Amino acid sequence: MEITNTAKKYHERMFPGYESKLQVTDPEFIERFDNFAFDEVVHQDDLDDRTRMMAILSVLIGCQGIDEFKAMLPAALNFGVTPVEAKEIVYQSVAYLGIGRVLPFLQVLNDVLSAGGVVLPLPGQATTTMETRLEAGIQAQVDIFGESMQEFWKSGPEESRHINQWLAANCFGDYYTRQGLDLKQREMITFCFL
Repeated sequence: MEITNTAKKYHERMFPGYESKLQVTDPEFIERFDNFAFDEVVHQDDLDDRTRMMAILSVLIGCQGIDEFKAMLPAALNFGVTPVEAKEIVYQSVAYLGIGRVLPFLQVLNDVLSAGGVVLPLPGQATTTMETRLEAGIQAQVDIFGESMQEFWKSGPEESRHINQWLAANCFGDYYTRQGLDLKQREMITFCFL
């Protein structure tokens, strides 16, 4: 068996001109991996390459795959993921994974973007203020999960009720309401984080 032409072409689109060191040290592994990842998998679903890359970046954050995230980020940018979308993926992951797990990914993202000539900071994407985030977050929850979420932020035992308020205000009000990704994309990446 050898690497299929389809896998070779896809790999070249992702990483133009890149020759894998593993092709030399681990040719049997790379043969199977490349054929699977860059031929079989990409032809199994109806995801476009940009959406697939958004999912891959999200999964890598969720599993703490920092080295592979650093490798895949340029490929994602080659496939049309914008710097704003990449930032939004990383920003939103904080609400689910915590800053301790996400900070290294934000640093890698900034390094890769800066090395590629992207001027930081990027244009702001926030649509809420500290005064409007709770109301906007509640509305985002209602839009996604239905009218039953209207009062959810007030529910639960008194000693933990603040968590439902934080969920509405921070997770949904601060992140889901941002521009750069739509609600469907945000739900997809959240699934991938988890």
